[in-house]
Amino acid sequence: MSMAVTTSNGLRHQAATRRTAKTQFLRDHLFTIMASVDFRDNLLGISWVDSGWVPILNPGNVLDYFSERSNPFYDRTCNNEIVKMQRLTLEHLNQMVGVEYILLHAQEPILYIIRKQQRQSPTQVIPLADYYIIAGVVYQAPDLGTVISSRVLSAVHGIQSAFDEAMSYCRYHPSKGYWWHFKDQEEREKTKPKSKKKEEPSSLFQRHRVDTLLLDLRSKFPPTFYQPKPGDKPIPVEVKKEPEPPTEAAKQEEREPATKSSAPAPPSKPPPEKRARLQ
Repeated sequence: MSMAVTTSNGLRHQAATRRTAKTQFLRDHLFTIMASVDFRDNLLGISWVDSGWVPILNPGNVLDYFSERSNPFYDRTCNNEIVKMQRLTLEHLNQMVGVEYILLHAQEPILYIIRKQQRQSPTQVIPLADYYIIAGVVYQAPDLGTVISSRVLSAVHGIQSAFDEAMSYCRYHPSKGYWWHFKDQEEREKTKPKSKKKEEPSSLFQRHRVDTLLLDLRSKFPPTFYQPKPGDKPIPVEVKKEPEPPTEAAKQEEREPATKSSAPAPPSKPPPEKRARLQ
């Protein structure tokens, strides 16, 4: 029996150890992923512009404008920088391997689209990011995942705000239950003309019964002090004591002798006469 209990305890301990190790591994893995993400790489919330280039932008110099050193969207290790340093033409980019920038679309004089791509061969490239220039201001175009995430987040925020606002109008009382109390309802009640309530005639109890009760209480408990004016010294009131009526026992004793004296005594009857028997 003791061996079985020891074995079951050991199995429980091993299962708990495995769960703890798995949880720790997942936690460390999550921290590693979060540490590897550089939030500075997210350039969707910034823009860049050089006002000196805006009046002279055209499809021939837009890549030179984009490759300015102050532009945070430009990668200095790209093939465009190598071609620029060697004073070669952009046609040599097709013969190189690595990151490069090309002019994808131009709509003069307001819109230019530049693509960042990874070239693997003269005929195979992988798009990495797109940038658009509107009136000289450079922005990074968001990817599909970022657009969907932003839309979902906006929708969830709107739904949460609607629920919060709805809950602010909810009221509860133990005797009434739940009800809705809106702000415009108070304004409508204020602007609404108040209807005069019909005055109901008072009842006989309301007119006389209360006065009768007060007079009865005053006669039973008369005031001991009287104040003529507010602030004057109270004056004691003399209460005349009326003679107490005779109690019922005394009345009954007085009635009993009178009843006895007034009632005549019954006459005494003579004994019956004895008659002689005839023989």
